[in-house]
Amino acid sequence: MILARLELLCLLMFVIIFGRGTDAMTRQQMKNSGKMLKKKCMEKNNVTEDLIGDIDTGKFIEQRNVMCYIACIYQMTQVVKNNKLSYEASIKQVDMMYPPELKDSVKASIEKCKDVSKNYKDLCEASYWTTKCLYEDNPKDFIFV
Repeated sequence: MILARLELLCLLMFVIIFGRGTDAMTRQQMKNSGKMLKKKCMEKNNVTEDLIGDIDTGKFIEQRNVMCYIACIYQMTQVVKNNKLSYEASIKQVDMMYPPELKDSVKASIEKCKDVSKNYKDLCEASYWTTKCLYEDNPKDFIFV
């Protein structure tokens, strides 16, 4: 019960932080705002900074708990619908959160990688391989908490 309330509080705070209409954030503001989500998902999936701290730079450790950490971040940012990654929700989040100079390139990467998740029934695996695709498509503009 307490855990469910904490998750709801974290999600509510995330929506408040990111749901400010069309006010885009800088890359650093996105990283700073995502710290709460990162901490929550790290605890939930028993991962350390050593395992997930360099995802932003393309270091993807192929372990189940890392995969589920990535899925947790997507769930908390509301890009998971019906236990699957949602292309539409991902595009909406980019429109709301990303700096204007990154929106087009990030949306293009999402478009390119949108079908990767269809190869996996498991949300953790789908999230991991999709995220890796996004990084490989455009490492310069890739942002992950």
